[in-house]
Amino acid sequence: MVSLDDVRKASIQIKPYVKRTVLEKNTTLSNELHSNIYLKLELFQRTGSFKPRGAFSQILQLSPENRKNGVVGVSGGNFAQGMALAASELNTRAIVCMPEYTPRNYIEATESYGAEVYLSPTFSEVFAKAEQFKQEGLNLLHPFDNPYQMAGAGTIGLEVLEDLPNITDVFVSIGGGGLIAGITVAIKSLKPDVNIWGVETEGSDTMGQALSAGKVVNITPKSLAKTLGSPYVSQDALVLMQKHLKQHVLVSDKEAFEAGVFLLERTKLNTELASSCTLAAARRVKESFNENSNIVLLICGGNNSLTNWLEYNRLFR
Repeated sequence: MVSLDDVRKASIQIKPYVKRTVLEKNTTLSNELHSNIYLKLELFQRTGSFKPRGAFSQILQLSPENRKNGVVGVSGGNFAQGMALAASELNTRAIVCMPEYTPRNYIEATESYGAEVYLSPTFSEVFAKAEQFKQEGLNLLHPFDNPYQMAGAGTIGLEVLEDLPNITDVFVSIGGGGLIAGITVAIKSLKPDVNIWGVETEGSDTMGQALSAGKVVNITPKSLAKTLGSPYVSQDALVLMQKHLKQHVLVSDKEAFEAGVFLLERTKLNTELASSCTLAAARRVKESFNENSNIVLLICGGNNSLTNWLEYNRLFR
């Protein structure tokens, strides 16, 4: 299980390679929700999402000899780019295995950071391909179920506490759980009274189903929030959520889309549904807040394409 010491160590190690992203108060949302709303703008992290934090953290744990063997990972989303960037800057060969239906902009971005991309028809074949490279000697990196990945993500929590010591609530979206696990460890270790709100979209509620079942379950993700589309959540993340989660909030793709349109038009932020869903969730539970609430919405990624926006608009408007 990742610890506060792990997060602090990761913070020191990855500092030369990642941005310290802005925490910004939004007046319009604060007025709407009758509280103090802050946006943690991780979409302005390198590659457009929080993922490089964990990718650098994982690779930096490898010995110089192991790094020479290269790294391999499975991702059809933001981890692919984060891993490719980290490998490039740390002079390590990177191979990313993706499903064939991965959006073209993700493939091109990953290749632009220097990674080799291998496409397979199904996720089972994608994982098999990655395992093949692992057997050949490459180091297998995980997009969420890895303590170093979680520790890297947890550095966001340290930054939030430094910038907003009187924080009362934080909303974090959940894919595989690595992001919310790391942030929860960082924040709850230093300020136990902060409320942690976990957010998922309908059709990708792996954590919600795991909480209900009391164990990790496997699903076939169906939400349009593709970067939340993990088939399961980390066991460590589940344990942390069982202990620390204030509430699990499930929102629809339409609610996430409407929140995304607001953020695009009013704050000029091009967010993914995996990010805008935190605003949708805060709107759902706004009666829980008051004028003294200091609420952080994590905007975890902004790799959304015009093609996606046009498709969302066709479906919901």
